[in-house]
Amino acid sequence: MRIATVTLNPAIDQTITLDRLVPGEVHRARAIRQDAGGKGVNVASCLADWGARVTAFGLLGQDNATLFEALFEAKAIDDRFVRVAGDTRVNMKIVDDVDTTDINMSGPVVGEADVTRVAQAVAEFAGDDALIVLSGSLPPGCDPIVYAEMTATLTAGGARVLLDTSGAPLTPALRADVLPQIVKPNRRELAAWADTPLDTMADVVACATALHRRGVALVVVSMGGEGALFVSEEGALVAHLAAGPIASTVGAGDAMVAGLAAAIAEGAGLERIARLSTAVAVAKLGRPGPHLPDLPTIDALAAHVRISGAGITGPTMVGEDA
Repeated sequence: MRIATVTLNPAIDQTITLDRLVPGEVHRARAIRQDAGGKGVNVASCLADWGARVTAFGLLGQDNATLFEALFEAKAIDDRFVRVAGDTRVNMKIVDDVDTTDINMSGPVVGEADVTRVAQAVAEFAGDDALIVLSGSLPPGCDPIVYAEMTATLTAGGARVLLDTSGAPLTPALRADVLPQIVKPNRRELAAWADTPLDTMADVVACATALHRRGVALVVVSMGGEGALFVSEEGALVAHLAAGPIASTVGAGDAMVAGLAAAIAEGAGLERIARLSTAVAVAKLGRPGPHLPDLPTIDALAAHVRISGAGITGPTMVGEDA
């Protein structure tokens, strides 16, 4: 299966490591690094580490594209980004021994013609042997309906669509007549879409199951320390794997998406999908930037993922009026 990622709002992730973040104080950085990022770029990078051939589409500011181009060349990622005038945005991640604080910029305003160029290129790539990953936020000037429109076009072309977004782009994508085959919100994003609190595991299961019943073949909800929920026609299960030493939490959700794509591309069943995507996400925590360790390390982690059942309860149309 051919895999492509789409990143309409990429970013250079500048990670600053401190001993401890104290608001209002002057700090001295312990370390600083810059990585080519944006959700789809992170997914492509992790997939390349897994050994998958991956094509990356999106919009990229031509004035600071060097970091992205170096990543694509180093990992043999097929670069299909459309270059636009100006700079790609720079996001800041402040990491201390307790937590990560994100400061995300909105990105430059893009024109409809540029977005159309990307959408057309992805549609030409798509086919019944393709998995297309639509990831991340949208830049200013981009209509929130774009993921819904791309999903309909790509599905008509025979491709499978994996959607990982939140907020304004997620709502029309999940209200559309043609739904993505796979979605991966985190718990907070799913609650925001459903416009209801998901305080308990039963709440999360009910909401994810309702979304599956509406037509999404695979619903994956990442839940931090509580693991991740996977719902498909095979049933519902929860995957847990304790994290080891954490180098950076940046991109862990994107690594999970890469694991999902890798497992789906190999035709895996639900348990294998859960094991591999959870292992890839945890493996990423041990490395800074959108990078994975060697494959034997990931395989060993996958074998240690704990799988448990999840009940199927709740209404069938949760989020319809969100």
